[in-house]
Amino acid sequence: MPKILIIEDEASIRRVLMKIISEENETYEVEEAEDGLIGIDMITKSDFDLVLCDIKMPKMDGVEVLERVKKLKPEIPIVMISGHGDLDTAVNTMRLGAFDYISKPPDLNRLLNTVRNALDKKELVVQNILLKSKVSKKYEMIGASKAITHIKTMIDKVAPTDARVLITGPNGTGKELVAHWLHEKSERAKALMVEVNCAAIPSELIESELFGHVKGSFTGAVKDRSGKFETANGGTIFLDEIGDMSLSAQAKVLRVLQENIISRVGSDKDIKVDVRVIAATNKDLQKEIAEGKFREDLYHRLAVILINVPSLNERREDIPLLIKFFAEQIAEEHGTAVKKFSEKAIKLLQEYVWTGNIRELRNVVERLIILGEKEVSENDVKLFASK
Repeated sequence: MPKILIIEDEASIRRVLMKIISEENETYEVEEAEDGLIGIDMITKSDFDLVLCDIKMPKMDGVEVLERVKKLKPEIPIVMISGHGDLDTAVNTMRLGAFDYISKPPDLNRLLNTVRNALDKKELVVQNILLKSKVSKKYEMIGASKAITHIKTMIDKVAPTDARVLITGPNGTGKELVAHWLHEKSERAKALMVEVNCAAIPSELIESELFGHVKGSFTGAVKDRSGKFETANGGTIFLDEIGDMSLSAQAKVLRVLQENIISRVGSDKDIKVDVRVIAATNKDLQKEIAEGKFREDLYHRLAVILINVPSLNERREDIPLLIKFFAEQIAEEHGTAVKKFSEKAIKLLQEYVWTGNIRELRNVVERLIILGEKEVSENDVKLFASK
C-alpha cells in the first residue's frame, strides 16, 4: 500500500491534494503535515513512498526539506508544490534531486500522472537495492582467516581507486569473487562489470571478442560488432585466465592500458574507452614471461596491485564458516530446511586435502546434504571420502 505525505502550510491546498489523491486509488494511504519541521519528523519516524512538499512555508521551507530528505532517505521521490512566483525555485529544486514539481492550483491530470510516475520510480529504486543486495550476497567472501582478512583489507583500500589489479591463485579459490568485490565497492559500481574468460575463447577469436570487428574483416563477420572493452566503457572489465591470452591480443591490451584507445578488427578508427582492468590467472606469469609466452611489459601494467588468493588447504580454519554458508545457500536453492553438520563431520572435512578448493568443497557439501539424513554425520563424510 503506497504511503504518501503532503507537506503544505495552506489547509485548503492540503485538503484538495488529499481528496484528489485519495479518490484516485483507494490503496493510497495519504498523510499530511502543516510545515516542514513536522514533515521531517514524520519522515524520520516512518517510511513514505512519496512526498509532496510546498516550497514557501514557515519554520522550514521546501528547499530545506528536500535537502534534509535527500540525506535521510534518498530513495523517496519528492514532488515540489510551487506557487506562481516560485517557478524558478521549483526548476532549481530539480537540480537538487526533486522528482518533479506541480503548480498551484494543481491540474488534476498532471498531478495524478506525477504521483503515478513517482511511485513507479520508488518501486524501481527499491527493486534495484534488493537486486544489488542479492548480487552482493552471491559474491560474498566468507572467511575470518588471516589471509582472507588481509584480502578484504586490500579490497577496501584499492576498490575506490582506478588502480589495475592482478589476482593470482589456484583454480577454484574464488578469484572472481575478489574481482566482483573490487567492482562493487568502486565508484564504477553503477556501471557494468564485463567478464571475459580468456581460456574459453579460441585464440583466433579473442581479439574480435575483446575489441570488436567491422563487417567483412574476416569470414563470418557479417556485420559490425562492438567488443567487450566498448561494452565495459565507464565500468570494469575482468580478464579471467589472462595467462592463456595470445601474444597478439596481449599487445592490443597493452595499448588499451597505455592509451585508453581500442580499434576494432579490420578498422583503423580509434575508439576512446574508459575502463578499469582487473585480471586473474592461475599460472605463474613470471615463468610464462621467461618462456616467452607472456609479455613482461603487460605484466607490469596489470600488476599495479597484486592480490594472491590462497588455496583452501592454506586456510582450513575457514572451512566451518564455508560449510555453514553453503548449507544455508543450498537449502535456499532447494527450498528445504538447513541441514547441520556434526562437529566430527566438520573436523574430517577440515582434514581433507582439497585439490579443487572452494568449488570442490561446495560440491561436496551439496552432495552430503542431498544424500545425508537430518544431520550430516562423521559416517556420511567417511563414506564420501571412500569413494
